Amino acid sequence: MATQDFLVELGTEELPPKSLKILGNAFAKGVIQRIKKAGLVHGNYQVFATPRRLALLIHELETAQADHKFERKGPPIQTAYDAEGSPTKAAEGFARSCGVNINDLTTEETSKGSWLVFHSVKKGSATIDFLPIIVKDSLDELPISKRMRWGSSRVEFVRPVHWLVMLFGTKVVDCEILGLIAGRETRGHRFHHNDVITIEKPANYQRLLANNGYVIANFEDRRSSIYQQVKAEAQKISCEAIIDEGLLDEVTALTEWPIALTGRFDDQFLNMPHEALISSMKEHQKYFHVVNSEGDLLSYFITVANIESKDPAQVIAGNEKVIRPRLADAKFFYDNDRKLTLEEHRETLHSVVFQNQLGSLYAKTERIARLAVYIAEQEGGNSEWCHRAGELCKSDLVSDMVQEFPELQGIMGQYYATNDGEPKEVCHALNKQYMPRFSGDELPTNLTGCAVAIADKLDTLTGIFGINLPPSGNKDPFALRRATLGILRIIVEKEMNLDLRNLLVVAIKGYASQGIELPAGDTLAETVLDFMLERFRAWYQDENIPVEVFLSVKALMPSQPYDFDRRVKAIYTFNQMPEALALTAANKRVSNIMSKAGDLVIPDHIDEALLTEEAEKQLASALSAKRKEVLPLLRERKYSTAMECMASLKDTVDNFFDNVMVNAEDQQIRMNRYALLRQLREQFLHVADISLLHKN
Repeated sequence: MATQDFLVELGTEELPPKSLKILGNAFAKGVIQRIKKAGLVHGNYQVFATPRRLALLIHELETAQADHKFERKGPPIQTAYDAEGSPTKAAEGFARSCGVNINDLTTEETSKGSWLVFHSVKKGSATIDFLPIIVKDSLDELPISKRMRWGSSRVEFVRPVHWLVMLFGTKVVDCEILGLIAGRETRGHRFHHNDVITIEKPANYQRLLANNGYVIANFEDRRSSIYQQVKAEAQKISCEAIIDEGLLDEVTALTEWPIALTGRFDDQFLNMPHEALISSMKEHQKYFHVVNSEGDLLSYFITVANIESKDPAQVIAGNEKVIRPRLADAKFFYDNDRKLTLEEHRETLHSVVFQNQLGSLYAKTERIARLAVYIAEQEGGNSEWCHRAGELCKSDLVSDMVQEFPELQGIMGQYYATNDGEPKEVCHALNKQYMPRFSGDELPTNLTGCAVAIADKLDTLTGIFGINLPPSGNKDPFALRRATLGILRIIVEKEMNLDLRNLLVVAIKGYASQGIELPAGDTLAETVLDFMLERFRAWYQDENIPVEVFLSVKALMPSQPYDFDRRVKAIYTFNQMPEALALTAANKRVSNIMSKAGDLVIPDHIDEALLTEEAEKQLASALSAKRKEVLPLLRERKYSTAMECMASLKDTVDNFFDNVMVNAEDQQIRMNRYALLRQLREQFLHVADISLLHKN
């Protein structure tokens, strides 16, 4: 099959920088998927995305679909022709329905007889004929939250569109998309080459834009260039550039011909919290900051211009002129905020709504303080520090600095608390309360920080579930799933012996003490607990622990996350032992027997006088001995050792099922054997329901 390269490029006004990479990849994905659905084979492809264009180059795309052979079965020969061999009405009707003469039909012999058959070949459509609809549908499907119109046009897109290139080989694809007639003319850099560039064939696209148009069309190539340039600029001044991945992507999406330059700001600003300086440079100016070998912030910045200036000093001077008032504003916010203590800032929280049905942020800080104290009492922490940190934990939200830079919440609270002379542990807790902020983020380093972080997240969980607004599908506006994973991580990784059920009861009482009614009612604690424990499922999947291991532990609903985790790890280890298969099968069998027993009253104790078979006597003796051996291990939560110990029951259990009729005719003997089996099952249920590990 013949092939040609295919190029499509949509030229636009400057696209949203934070969405550019997503849009470019989504467009390419949409086109490729539709081409594959059409049954076309192609070579590799390249995705291009710059502030002013989305493009895709597909190499060696088939010029047409493959021909499709098909056959249609008609009437049997005996009904297709009469005794004289003339076609019947059935045969003539079949030929007409196929659109051919009856002489064009063939006869096919099968094991069930002979049939009249129509064979045909449907010629594959030319690729160039359906490329327009593929491109149009892919553009319509882009993840654009809000489309716009411009001028008098009814066309809608994320930004106004100006040109469309569609080439299949050397031929322009004849079509109109988004009100644009496809052609072969692209545009260069807005300032360096604001002119037309004619593309004769798709393979020339990237080279022509780079050499003639001052445009690096490939996003990753541009990103790599910026990374290398920024590193090189830092080396010139013997510093290290801190390159945030998100900022790097954003700067890449803002430039077509990136040039890194180094500027400087006044040293006096270094007296401010460095996080504030970095946020100001990053969020407002898209600058990269630099540090010395000790990691200290220096008064330099690296900017990435979208132009190669003949006088770079002028560009640098312009950026230095712009950054000074930005940093001066940040300094003003910082100085102004410190005129009030965090306690005074806290009073403003009375008028800030946490959630319409759940009161103010001030009320939330009271609940957090109360719950943090309870956590401190459970873990042997300092109750006064936890209470104070809970009270002040949201005070910085109304500060000028955090109002301007929301990402500094908590961080500024720590600085302001230090300025107020609060205990060091309290100051650190104000910053640590939001940890972990994302997957893999660090955890609070002190108990006060852990207590406030757990209390804050748990208060939100309880309140939002309490007003019946749990996450639904992909919608989780209060980030409750992330909050839950944060709580679980802190408790498990810090090896805290907190009980979620008890914490939830205290959290619910916190709302009740403020007169806030939670419509979810009496089942609220159990509902939230189940939601939280279910988050462990994804946790263990990430660790490649089979889901049935998780389910075997969750079946018991142990409400202490650290204890839950130890059980899962123990069952995971046990499940890989050679004895596991037989014991899980035995537990499954016992579980089925118990369920079929229904409402029968099974004795609590075994009557040794009713043990008639040697195998059941051995099992009873082994269980008694094992119970004494395992009980101390369970008290110390040495679940792995306990499961290893119980694994030795395998042969005794196998012998019992091989030689004992459980459902004996004598009811007393039968019930005594039920009691024996229940004790066997309960021995394992101290750790998990291992019957759920049995897959058959």
